[in-house]
Amino acid sequence: MLNLDTHILLYALADELTPKEKNLLANESWSISGIVLWEVFKLRQLGRITLEGPEVDLMLALSNIHIWPIDLQVFKAMEKLDFKNDPADEIIAATSLAFDVPLLTRDQRIRKSKVLPLA
Repeated sequence: MLNLDTHILLYALADELTPKEKNLLANESWSISGIVLWEVFKLRQLGRITLEGPEVDLMLALSNIHIWPIDLQVFKAMEKLDFKNDPADEIIAATSLAFDVPLLTRDQRIRKSKVLPLA
């Protein structure tokens, strides 16, 4: 199972993944932090992203992805992060630490982490 950050999820939904990302996602089940749902719907509400297809398709796609809770375990894992970023990215990264699931991200600040399991 892989933990996808918001951008990777959006790239996957828009079919804009790199060949390496496509290969990784084709061979693993997907998961996201609960904060990713908030980011996707907030970006959509603000008109910063558009997702093609009817609303039902988006809901169907998201319903097939495991969603990790934002709980005390995640917040405790945030203390172990060796980088600073926006709070949503820190929650996404801490989710990978808390549940020991590799994170798939293009964010170079996060990719430099020595403590995160990365895909």
